[in-house]
Amino acid sequence: MKILLLFAFAGLALFSCKNSKMTEMEDLVQAWDGKMIQFPLNPVFTILDEDTIDYDIHVGYKILTYVDSTGCTSCKLRLPEWKRFMSVVDSVTSRSVQFLFFLNTKDRRDIRHTLRTDHFHHPICIDVEDSLNRLNNFPKDMAFQTFLLDKTNKIIAIGNPVLNPKVKELYLKVLQGEEVEYKKNIKVIKTKVGIGQMAVSLGSFDWKKEQKATFILKNTGNHPLVIEHVNTSCGCTTVDYPEEPVRPRDSISLQVTYKADHPEHFNKTIIVYCNAESSPLRLKISGTAK
Repeated sequence: MKILLLFAFAGLALFSCKNSKMTEMEDLVQAWDGKMIQFPLNPVFTILDEDTIDYDIHVGYKILTYVDSTGCTSCKLRLPEWKRFMSVVDSVTSRSVQFLFFLNTKDRRDIRHTLRTDHFHHPICIDVEDSLNRLNNFPKDMAFQTFLLDKTNKIIAIGNPVLNPKVKELYLKVLQGEEVEYKKNIKVIKTKVGIGQMAVSLGSFDWKKEQKATFILKNTGNHPLVIEHVNTSCGCTTVDYPEEPVRPRDSISLQVTYKADHPEHFNKTIIVYCNAESSPLRLKISGTAK
């Protein structure tokens, strides 16, 4: 079976309104097509960053995700989403699939807290020296730091399945043995969107009490508005919204829920990918959880 590299351009077209950005992404995907991932010698894997475990990383298909040291490592991990995706993979494919997590971070205390809070007992590698990245020189964009590898560690797909539903669909198709095609130059009918407010302050509140904010998006264009996907900068923030297309001159409500893990002052970003000319839309919530 011939598998052609694809970063779900149907979804990607919705994510960007700039032709130059689209071309840049296509070039990046093509550049990584068929590359062999090099792994450091004897990487150390642990459970909950405590107990070392023997973990053979050179068998079967692999989904490799690398998390760099910029920003909030625990926020970028999205472990609950990974747990759900791993469960889906296990249930729909008979292939042997390994999940490899390489984290370049020096804040091990935060990582341990995240692993315990999310009850994540899968082996992980805390790559303090950033050895994996030094060997491979990964793209800086977080969306391109996850790879589907074949048995020889060759890249057959790129993209983060817990951030992009199109990538998730692609990975599952490949792992189930379906053929996929490389698609590009997909034209998407765009519309315009108006937003009541881009940022909401939740003020000060008891950190144990969840908070909610509402963002109103109005379709001010002449074509249906389709929300493809919504990302948040932290697992403590979730978003609910209707999935039906929004007709011209109609509005849609995004219900944002924030549940603090601990007292903190926060600024969280909600990124809405849609077929609006201004996509992606960046919404913000802030406040102080005491």
